[in-house]
Amino acid sequence: MGDAGMELNMSPPDNAAQQDSLFSMTDVFLISLITGLFTYWFFFRKKKEEVPDIPKMQSIAAPVRDSSFIEKMKKTGRNIVVFYGSQTGTAEEFANRLSKDAHRYGLRGMAADPEEYDLSDLSRLSEIDKSLAVFCMATYGEGDPTDNAQDFYDWLQEADADLSGLRFAVFGLGNKTYEHFNAMGKYVDKRLEELGAQRIFELGLGDDDGNLEEDFITWREQFWPAVCEHFGVEATGEESSIRQYELVVHTDVNMNKVYTGEMGRLKSYENQKPPFDAKNPFLAQVTENRKLNEGGERHLMHLELDISNSKIRYESGDHVAVYPANDSSLVNQIGEILGTDLDTIMSLNNLDEESNKKHPFPCPTSYRTALTYYLDITNPPRTNVLYELAQYATDTGEQERLRKMASSAAEGKALYLSWVVEARRNILAILQDMPSLRPPIDHLCELLPRLQARYYSIASSSKVHPNTVHICAVTVEYETKTGRLNKGVATNWLKNKVPDENGSNSLVPMYVRKSQFRLPFKPSTPIIMIGPGTGIAPFIGFIQERAWLKQQGKEVGETVLYYGCRHEREDYLYREELARFHQEGVLTQLNVAFSRDQAEKVYVQHLLKKNKENVWKLVNEGNAHIYVCGDARNMARDVQNIFYEIVAEFGNMSQPQAVDYVKKLMTKGRYSLDVWS
Repeated sequence: MGDAGMELNMSPPDNAAQQDSLFSMTDVFLISLITGLFTYWFFFRKKKEEVPDIPKMQSIAAPVRDSSFIEKMKKTGRNIVVFYGSQTGTAEEFANRLSKDAHRYGLRGMAADPEEYDLSDLSRLSEIDKSLAVFCMATYGEGDPTDNAQDFYDWLQEADADLSGLRFAVFGLGNKTYEHFNAMGKYVDKRLEELGAQRIFELGLGDDDGNLEEDFITWREQFWPAVCEHFGVEATGEESSIRQYELVVHTDVNMNKVYTGEMGRLKSYENQKPPFDAKNPFLAQVTENRKLNEGGERHLMHLELDISNSKIRYESGDHVAVYPANDSSLVNQIGEILGTDLDTIMSLNNLDEESNKKHPFPCPTSYRTALTYYLDITNPPRTNVLYELAQYATDTGEQERLRKMASSAAEGKALYLSWVVEARRNILAILQDMPSLRPPIDHLCELLPRLQARYYSIASSSKVHPNTVHICAVTVEYETKTGRLNKGVATNWLKNKVPDENGSNSLVPMYVRKSQFRLPFKPSTPIIMIGPGTGIAPFIGFIQERAWLKQQGKEVGETVLYYGCRHEREDYLYREELARFHQEGVLTQLNVAFSRDQAEKVYVQHLLKKNKENVWKLVNEGNAHIYVCGDARNMARDVQNIFYEIVAEFGNMSQPQAVDYVKKLMTKGRYSLDVWS
């Protein structure tokens, strides 16, 4: 149309004639165009409607169906699936043991990570003959699901599925020193029943504060007879040793394809790519490592990890996870005892080709790397490891002793408890004390559990320190009943991380794990923090943040700290920082208990009791939030009991009413715990 208009202006004498002609041509063109478009749209739309939706949906769903645990079980002839919710690897280990047990009863099992499957498929498990779902569920923190079970937990809460054809059993892993003991195991057991599933054996409750291994064995030895009775099957024979992985030694290998300690992607430490998490940790440089205490036998330390350019974000109260390395002297001693060249490059390949877990740890790698970065060589091994190792003891007495400790007999359990657990014998100590026990190193590497990340409460605020994460820790070191000196893996490893701009000695693989331990939304809300020893860590971050908020002109509520240590002149952590915050008015109360500076021991709970009227006023009138960090076994429990007393006295309540009042504070997020045992 624009070009036609230009022609009109250029030829005025023929304007009228051309206009008539032009309009007639335009009309024809427009009518043709509209008719053509309408015809095209009409037929195109019809065609689209004629395309059936079902084949399209099937083509999309096909890959999901291929990864369905039901399809996988059918394809591989499995009838028992053992799901695990695991944070430290123990629940996964128990799941593997149960799935391995199944063959003794003519059944076939598989261990499965719920994160990798669609658990709504549980309603289809009845399609498989003699099918059973077992759940080994650990509880993390304050009654939370583990990271890999979060999606399963969310699904259970929202699901209205009919699971009437599902047969199940649950073993929970927890710790009685925590408020919400085995909350996840209890919830899964209860919720599956509510959805119509049939429980074929009672809920097992393992207690890590006692003897988790014994709890599991006791439950397991009653669980399998119940399975046999339910399905009408019998044990096919004695428990036998079946290798899950086969050894492949690489004599001619490209070293660029060999793992040297990476947790996931090969060469991920050389070529770092965010986001950083458990499978892709960030290599942070240690920029500061200083001793906090002025005396005493212990070594308390403050470390700062540089997270510049990592895109890692954290909030006060979050946890930092670090992946440590085992002491090289322990690794070398294992190699010497077993007469192995630790620098041999090898792979352990799963004999079950259908398994999602192709290797027990990243492969190919060397034995040295596996024992240094991937395997737990410092904790006492569990009974299944002893059972498998027994076949390699050439001395009949030692072989019988190992088999007895791995048995479910009362005498065997007692021997395992005293000789392994209470004596804190790790695998090296067992090899040293049993001279005839010399297993192949590849089988030992298959049996040992994975070395896990260690979690620390972050001792800084990202508002003040956006590019560093601070850690407060005490080195663990103790003498065992056998006279050996055992050292904590992570704390002693961190102790030796000296700031060094040029060397790798100062690098720490880490990531941040989000926490529910959070400051109140309103800065004006009062807070009461109780954290003796290294339990002060998150509160350093809290106080830093409140100071920053005050500097921004925000109204900041009362900030009260109850801190405790052994001696004022020895292990008063962050003394100068706390004094400064107190002087500046950010820390409105600084209450410190020095437990051993007088004849009678004084702890934080005693100071709370002494200030009970003020504590009640802050909680009742000020709607204060309470935070407790540190030892779960004694301190946290004693502090909670003091709060029961304070509430009962000043709230004019009975003991049960006071307990209910404190529990409601917890439910509302006004009484938070960050504790360990």
